Amino acid sequence: MTIGTWLFTKMRGELVGTDAEGNRYFQDKRVVAGRRRKRWVMYNGPVEASRVPPEWHGWLHYTTDMVPLAGGPVRQPWEKEHLPNLTGTAAAYRPPGHTLMIGDKPKPPYEAWRPG
Repeated sequence: MTIGTWLFTKMRGELVGTDAEGNRYFQDKRVVAGRRRKRWVMYNGPVEASRVPPEWHGWLHYTTDMVPLAGGPVRQPWEKEHLPNLTGTAAAYRPPGHTLMIGDKPKPPYEAWRPG
C-alpha cells in the first residue's frame, strides 16, 4: 500500500466489509448523480489480485451490488482450497520437457505435421 492509497482511503473511503483473509473493501463516500461509486480493496499482506475471493470480485467489478456476507458463502465439499498465483516462482507449473525442469527427460524435438 502506498501513502497515496492510504491517504485516499482515509479521506474518501467507506469500509464495506472484510473477507476471510483480512482484506478490507471500500467504496467512495461521495455519491455523484449519474456515476458509480469507486470501489477498491486494501490487501492484508502482499498485493496479489488472485487473493480476492469470487464473491468480493463480483462486488468490486459491479457484477452485483449486494455486499457478500461476513462468513462468505457455504463451501461445497467438492470445492478446492484457494491457491495463489504461482507464476514467476519456483512452484510455477512447467509442462513436461520444459528447459527449467530438474530431473525430467527432455521432450523429443517438435516435428511439424506434413499433409498427405
